[in-house]
Amino acid sequence: MNNFFEYQGLGFMIFKWIHFLAGITWIGVLYYFNFIQGEWFKEIEAQTKGAAVRTLVPRALWWFRWGAMLTFLSGVAMLGVQGHPDFSLSYNVYIYTGALMGTLMFLNVWLIIWPAQQVVIASSESVAGGGEADPKAGDCLAKAGLASRTNTLFSIPMLFFMGAARGLGADATSQAALIASTVIILLIQANGIKGKMGPMASVKGVIHCGLLLTVVLYCSHCLI
Repeated sequence: MNNFFEYQGLGFMIFKWIHFLAGITWIGVLYYFNFIQGEWFKEIEAQTKGAAVRTLVPRALWWFRWGAMLTFLSGVAMLGVQGHPDFSLSYNVYIYTGALMGTLMFLNVWLIIWPAQQVVIASSESVAGGGEADPKAGDCLAKAGLASRTNTLFSIPMLFFMGAARGLGADATSQAALIASTVIILLIQANGIKGKMGPMASVKGVIHCGLLLTVVLYCSHCLI
């Protein structure tokens, strides 16, 4: 029995290590897209931007989407192994909150951002080859941008709650608090699919929104 728990704990640590490595890669590229590349694209000429879309963006998107995939799968594996013998109510609540946002972020990458960016890249390649631009490219770019900003917004509280699962000991929570936080997260996700950028249009705005969401979600667990 002791050997079983030792192997279980080792398995958990291996998946956690993979989760950290993949997560750093994924979120790092996410921040690169939103904080660096997106702002740079606003300043350069169309020809340079087109070359970047055809050459740089596909490379970054490869690391982006597979980083997201490996982060998600290793997270699921960690939950399956459950290597911690000392689960508490607060641990489960915080993990649930972070995992919900992480799962939505993963789905945004594979179901919204990547398909939309494929259209944008193909359109740019068509123009470079002397063809016509895809009329859907503009809408796809906006759709991918909104989903990417939403992921950036989610990433701030998601990382907080993943850390809080082991770092905070307060276990004051209720079913109402879980429902409230879930509704808030799903409403933001709905906006990320069919809504507007709003204050997320700027780098400063999306960071402030992410910090505000962190406070709101944490307070909902402690006060409701």
